[in-house]
Amino acid sequence: MQAGSPKWRRRSEARPGEIVQAALEVFAEKGFAAAKLDEIAARAGISKGALYLYFETKEDIFRAVVREAVAPNLDMVEGLLTQATLPFPDLLRLVIGRIVKVIGTTRLGAVAKLVIGESRNFPELARVWHDEVVSRALGAMTGALTRAQARGEIRPGDPRLQAFSIVGPVLMGVIWQETFTPVGASALDLEALALQHCETVLTGLASRVVMLP
Repeated sequence: MQAGSPKWRRRSEARPGEIVQAALEVFAEKGFAAAKLDEIAARAGISKGALYLYFETKEDIFRAVVREAVAPNLDMVEGLLTQATLPFPDLLRLVIGRIVKVIGTTRLGAVAKLVIGESRNFPELARVWHDEVVSRALGAMTGALTRAQARGEIRPGDPRLQAFSIVGPVLMGVIWQETFTPVGASALDLEALALQHCETVLTGLASRVVMLP
């Protein structure tokens, strides 16, 4: 088959995605420092030389992992927060549920752990994660909280700090799940944690506090 045939072109065009998926698995299993380009190339079914046709450095591959394997999930959450017309309590329950589902069905938690654990030696990881993931997620949540305050659905306050309060326990749950459970700590039901926290924070954010007798 000639190199210019449609089948050959489709294979060539598919390779960056295959490299990204292979890198995601290797990064999740071994971390960034220990991940070898040879292994990423082997899992993608190409030579190391072919890998360099698409990415110059391991940092470039990590950036592609974030943009192509993580960002699409963030696009979905960001879309819900910016476009939904649901009352804020229903919106928050929906978004938290979607986030937990994504964490449970992808390697997102492992990548977050990688960034936290290795950003001192590889600050570019933290920069990419902040710019492509954290700032977008916090921005979308802050905007939703700001609009909910304007509608009188939740009490006044710094919406950015409120956003940190909402996502903090979920992040702690991910760290527990990825760091401590593998070494023998009791398993954590991340969905139960997230949903319980959601109800707790909604009570605290409520514009009116009902005093129990």
